[in-house]
Amino acid sequence: MNTPVRCPVCGVLNNVDPGRSGARCGACRAPLPAGGVPVTVTDASYQSLVLASPVPVLLDLWAPWCGPCRTVAPILEQLARKYNGKITVAKLNVDENPETAQRLEARSIPLMVYFENGVPSRRLVGAMGLSEIERSLGLSI
Repeated sequence: MNTPVRCPVCGVLNNVDPGRSGARCGACRAPLPAGGVPVTVTDASYQSLVLASPVPVLLDLWAPWCGPCRTVAPILEQLARKYNGKITVAKLNVDENPETAQRLEARSIPLMVYFENGVPSRRLVGAMGLSEIERSLGLSI
């Protein structure tokens, strides 16, 4: 089953086989992120990768100096693999992307914001385990 992957350069939605590596955007030929891994979001790509996503997005607002953020990172990688094609797991570095961090009122990190149809529906603050995140977001196995 192909997975929808939005191009981080031009924003076009591409259907990609999750087992295929080296996929490129059909419109601009930019490399596409591999399915099943968190996608990097920037101030410039926030609109196309999060707000216009065809699937729900779990956006992790983090910083490299944040210990709890580093603790959550492998859990988010697990979520990306487990729910590949059903949700997009994305990461936004708050130090490098202050505009989006401010727009989402990120006063404490790690902050995970869950978007459904481009609208933030849940906010999870602090480090938490896989089952706690799944339960908080209503995800099923």
